[in-house]
Amino acid sequence: MTSVTGPFSSTRRMVFAGAAVLLLAVGLVALMVVRPSAASPSAKAARSAPAEGSADAGFARDMVIHHQQAVEMSFIVRDGTDDEDVRRLAYDIINTQANQRGMMLGWLEQWHLPKSSAKPPMAWMGHTVEPAGDGSLMPGMATDAELKALESAEGRAAEVLYLRLMTVHHRAGVDMARAGAEAAGTDVVRNLAKGMVSGQRSEIGLMTDMLEARGAKP
Repeated sequence: MTSVTGPFSSTRRMVFAGAAVLLLAVGLVALMVVRPSAASPSAKAARSAPAEGSADAGFARDMVIHHQQAVEMSFIVRDGTDDEDVRRLAYDIINTQANQRGMMLGWLEQWHLPKSSAKPPMAWMGHTVEPAGDGSLMPGMATDAELKALESAEGRAAEVLYLRLMTVHHRAGVDMARAGAEAAGTDVVRNLAKGMVSGQRSEIGLMTDMLEARGAKP
């Protein structure tokens, strides 16, 4: 058999070599897609995610529940009074706490942790909380009877009851947020908790003034 030499042979060898390099490059890219580097952001996030029993997870779960009731009470009073100051406060609480609630649920999702736990509320704080069966799952939360009374109240009576219930709610929320800021292992939780302490303490002062303006005590 006669061998092929000359320009055509050289060109063919170059084509084969180029094809081999291309296939190798494609294979490496595919490998990186299938098996991300241990130094990739997703891999780092997976390694740094809080554990199931962490203060970060416990804080997020409990504060989600706490915030949900604050939002519920704010919707109730918004429909129970025409007072612009109270309605404005309720609107601010609805937006702020619904926003924060969404953030915390998002973190739990990102950490691949369940949204609820079999452990009692506030166990991450070292507290033993046994729900009394009245609807108040944690300190500061209103009972079913108090929520029913708020739903039935109108005008000034609704305003005063809401401001009193929310003041108690915020005080307990501040205690939980302060504990979260101290015990959490992630910056996102610590920063949010610190912001909650500042924001809710400010609203407690505002609600105290609003109660006094209505001739009522906290």
